[in-house]
Amino acid sequence: MISTEGLRNKEVINITDGRSLGFVGDIEVNLDLGRIEGIVLPAERGVFGFFSSGEEDVVISWESIRTIGEDVILVEIANL
Repeated sequence: MISTEGLRNKEVINITDGRSLGFVGDIEVNLDLGRIEGIVLPAERGVFGFFSSGEEDVVISWESIRTIGEDVILVEIANL
Protein backbone atom coordinates (compact mmCIF):
# COMPACT_ATOMS: atom_id res chain seq x y z
CA MET A 1 0.00 0.00 0.00
CA ILE A 2 1.22 3.49 -0.77
CA SER A 3 0.23 6.74 0.91
CA THR A 4 -0.56 9.97 -0.87
CA GLU A 5 2.64 11.39 0.60
CA GLY A 6 4.48 8.45 -0.99
CA LEU A 7 3.23 9.52 -4.44
CA ARG A 8 4.32 13.14 -4.14
CA ASN A 9 7.61 14.16 -5.72
CA LYS A 10 8.06 10.92 -7.67
CA GLU A 11 9.27 11.42 -11.23
CA VAL A 12 6.75 10.42 -13.92
CA ILE A 13 8.10 8.70 -17.05
CA ASN A 14 6.04 8.02 -20.19
CA ILE A 15 6.93 4.51 -21.37
CA THR A 16 5.60 5.29 -24.86
CA ASP A 17 8.55 7.57 -25.66
CA GLY A 18 10.77 7.35 -22.55
CA ARG A 19 10.30 11.04 -21.77
CA SER A 20 10.24 12.47 -18.27
CA LEU A 21 6.96 14.33 -17.74
CA GLY A 22 7.89 15.91 -14.44
CA PHE A 23 7.19 15.21 -10.80
CA VAL A 24 3.91 14.49 -9.02
CA GLY A 25 2.67 17.59 -7.26
CA ASP A 26 -0.75 16.44 -6.15
CA ILE A 27 -3.46 13.84 -6.68
CA GLU A 28 -7.00 14.21 -7.97
CA VAL A 29 -9.62 12.48 -5.81
CA ASN A 30 -13.26 11.75 -6.58
CA LEU A 31 -14.88 12.30 -3.18
CA ASP A 32 -18.24 10.89 -4.30
CA LEU A 33 -16.69 7.54 -5.24
CA GLY A 34 -13.86 7.67 -2.70
CA ARG A 35 -11.07 6.89 -5.15
CA ILE A 36 -8.05 8.47 -6.78
CA GLU A 37 -8.83 9.68 -10.31
CA GLY A 38 -5.32 10.73 -11.31
CA ILE A 39 -2.03 12.38 -10.52
CA VAL A 40 -1.29 16.05 -11.13
CA LEU A 41 1.95 17.29 -12.64
CA PRO A 42 2.29 21.02 -11.98
CA ALA A 43 3.07 23.33 -14.89
CA GLU A 44 6.50 24.92 -14.88
CA ARG A 45 6.57 28.16 -12.96
CA GLY A 46 8.72 31.18 -13.67
CA VAL A 47 11.10 33.05 -11.42
CA PHE A 48 10.72 31.92 -7.78
CA GLY A 49 7.48 30.18 -8.77
CA PHE A 50 5.59 33.47 -9.08
CA PHE A 51 5.20 33.86 -12.83
CA SER A 52 3.35 31.27 -14.85
CA SER A 53 4.69 30.14 -18.21
CA GLY A 54 1.13 30.00 -19.56
CA GLU A 55 0.97 26.22 -19.35
CA GLU A 56 -1.62 24.43 -17.27
CA ASP A 57 -1.14 21.58 -14.82
CA VAL A 58 -1.32 18.13 -16.41
CA VAL A 59 -3.66 15.51 -14.95
CA ILE A 60 -2.79 11.90 -15.78
CA SER A 61 -5.64 9.45 -15.26
CA TRP A 62 -5.14 6.59 -12.84
CA GLU A 63 -5.83 4.13 -15.67
CA SER A 64 -2.70 5.38 -17.51
CA ILE A 65 -0.40 4.44 -14.63
CA ARG A 66 1.42 1.17 -15.31
CA THR A 67 3.84 0.89 -12.38
CA ILE A 68 4.62 2.79 -9.22
CA GLY A 69 8.22 2.20 -8.28
CA GLU A 70 10.49 3.32 -5.49
CA ASP A 71 11.54 6.54 -7.26
CA VAL A 72 9.44 6.77 -10.43
CA ILE A 73 5.94 6.26 -11.76
CA LEU A 74 5.66 4.73 -15.23
CA VAL A 75 2.69 5.85 -17.31
CA GLU A 76 1.54 4.99 -20.81
CA ILE A 77 0.19 7.97 -22.75
CA ALA A 78 0.12 7.89 -26.55
CA ASN A 79 -0.18 11.60 -27.30
CA LEU A 80 0.81 14.05 -24.62
